[in-house]
Amino acid sequence: MNFYYAFKGELLMPDCRPIGVFDSGLGGLSVVKELIYTLPGEDIIYFGDTGRVPYGTRSFETIEKYARQDEAFLLQKNVKLIIAACGTVSAVAPHTGRELSVPFIEVVSPAAKAAVKSTRSGRIGVIGTTATIKSDSYTKCMKSLMPEVQVIANDCPIFVPLVEAGWIDRDDIVTVETAKRYLKPMIDGNVDTLILGCTHYPVIKDIISDIMGDGVTLINTGEQAANSAASYLKENDMLGNKSNDGLKYFFVSDRTDSFSHTASILLGSDITSSVERVDIDCIGG
Repeated sequence: MNFYYAFKGELLMPDCRPIGVFDSGLGGLSVVKELIYTLPGEDIIYFGDTGRVPYGTRSFETIEKYARQDEAFLLQKNVKLIIAACGTVSAVAPHTGRELSVPFIEVVSPAAKAAVKSTRSGRIGVIGTTATIKSDSYTKCMKSLMPEVQVIANDCPIFVPLVEAGWIDRDDIVTVETAKRYLKPMIDGNVDTLILGCTHYPVIKDIISDIMGDGVTLINTGEQAANSAASYLKENDMLGNKSNDGLKYFFVSDRTDSFSHTASILLGSDITSSVERVDIDCIGG
């Protein structure tokens, strides 16, 4: 059944093309999870570059190359909007998305805006991959919004492989102890808001919250990016407007089994039959 909706007295056809989301691995599923909640009727195509994860330790040139290939793959799927769920790409190579023929959403700006709005003391923490923290992108964005803000940043390179390995239980001693070490500068700096500057990090948000305490607001980059995408689609009359749940397709660049297992846990449903492996190196960037 086709659905139409009114806008300023006109009947407009819904835009049923899927939303494209890419990340270096599993982390971007935090964006997918929020999109499913916010826009349940939208079709989603997800690409996780599991064969080349992590991006955060790579050179600028390599990150840019990977981003262009990921974006090119999604464009081949006729998506109507692309979300760079990868914090590293969003921080280091957002220009690749701005050059696309479809709207592009990155995770830095929405999260920075949410953090500035949330803070009471003006002391904000940022954790991310090494490339993200070195780019200083979050600090620059927040200072443009709140010049007096004090930012304490720390890179957490081991978090991504821990999440990819499925070491995400709240009482997992290795992940807990690693988090305590990474978060000590935030605690010592008395931040009241902490940006989880990589979309892998919300997967272990309970561990991070336990360490930081109830007085610290965690900014979920995946949630903020999904909200930003939803607002854009609504404001530009690009909603699919389906009455039933949208379809979800998952593509990875390495083995599908390990991805399917952890992804099914994170999303709360079995996605095994919806995961396909692709050779991303064959995609032109």
